[in-house]
Amino acid sequence: MSLQSNIMTEMKAAMKAKDQVALEALRAVKSALLLAKTEAGAGDELSEDEEIKLLQKLVKQRKDSAAIFIEQGREDLAEPELAQAAVIEKFLPEQLSTDEIAKIVDDIIAKTGAEGMKDMGKVMGMASKEMAGKADGKAISTIVKQKLA
Repeated sequence: MSLQSNIMTEMKAAMKAKDQVALEALRAVKSALLLAKTEAGAGDELSEDEEIKLLQKLVKQRKDSAAIFIEQGREDLAEPELAQAAVIEKFLPEQLSTDEIAKIVDDIIAKTGAEGMKDMGKVMGMASKEMAGKADGKAISTIVKQKLA
């Protein structure tokens, strides 16, 4: 089943359950999908990679907003943002653990022969491709820096 049909099914369930937070998050995903499909040059359907990137972007936006709200002492505004992020994350593939990311980064460093921070771009490029949708870019970057330092 496509992401859009999954979203519609979940929206119906959220409407029946009167779950406003989930409904808001799902409507945001539906809107983002429609915008992506109608952009100039976009095909009729989005690839799975494009859908995952879109979902990751939406989750990141909500988490960043929540962090700003918490920083300003507005937990009342941060809570719904985090709840929406959790709803959207259900549609993302299973995320890799820190240990799994570290193992993949070790393999990439061994393959490329990277020997320091000068090779970070090469390692990050390969790691980002290999773990696209399965790990947060910030987490990958942190681990790569630790391994190359």
